[in-house]
Order: sequence, then structure tokens, then C-alpha cells
Amino acid sequence: MNVCVLFALVFGGESTLYAQTNQVTSVVYHIDDTQTQGLKGLRNIRNHLDVSPTTKIIVVTHADGVDLLMEGSRDKKNNTEYAPLVSALKSRGVVFEVCEVTLKNRGLKKDLFILDADYTPSGVVRLADLQFKNHFAYIKP
Repeated sequence: MNVCVLFALVFGGESTLYAQTNQVTSVVYHIDDTQTQGLKGLRNIRNHLDVSPTTKIIVVTHADGVDLLMEGSRDKKNNTEYAPLVSALKSRGVVFEVCEVTLKNRGLKKDLFILDADYTPSGVVRLADLQFKNHFAYIKP
């Protein structure tokens, strides 16, 4: 075997492995029911970033999950307001998206949502694209 080819195989494979292990992990969290997933999901994201602070996280909400990002929305069990928790995570780079199809279907206006909310035309399309096209890991708390 040619020494150059052997060198390329040994060190080329090593650099590929190095590049793969140094990539930033990208994760999409899927929230479609605020009452069962809201507080648990926000805690999962906080814990996720505490252990892996460079992780890129996008939270996609649709259906009853958009309530998580509504002004004044609270967890019914322990009366915790979501907005401060969302804001703290947003300051750590987390993106929170609201499905515009859900807004239309439920007759909701964007002014009902906290300022930290972003919008996506379709939550389910966004979930599929992030997973398939952008290789995001999928988590549904």
C-alpha cells in the first residue's frame, strides 16, 4: 500500500472522527400539550443546557402546546408562571416557536404571546424539516 494512502487513511479517519465529536448537538423539543409537557419540558431543557451548554435547542409548539408561550400562562398544578422560565432559557440561546396554523385554527392573535416567542408557518412541517433536513435530535417531554 502506498505510504501516502496509508497516511491519509489513518490521519484522515482520525480528523473525521475529531470533527464528528466536536460538532454541536442540535435538538428540537416538541410541545403539543402545555398542561402535561410545559413545566416538565422547560425543566428538561434547563437540565439539558446545564450538562451540555453548547447544545442548539429549538422548541416547537403547536395545538395546546402554544399555551406555554401565552402571556400570563401558568402551570395548573403548582401555579408556576412559564414566561420567566422561558425568558431564562431564551437568554441561554433557546428558540421558542409558535405554530401559525394553530393560531389560525384557534383564532389567536400574536399579541397574546410573550415577546420571547417566535413564529413558524406550521409546527409539524418545522418538526419534520428540523429532523430530516437539519438532523436535529427529537425530544418530546
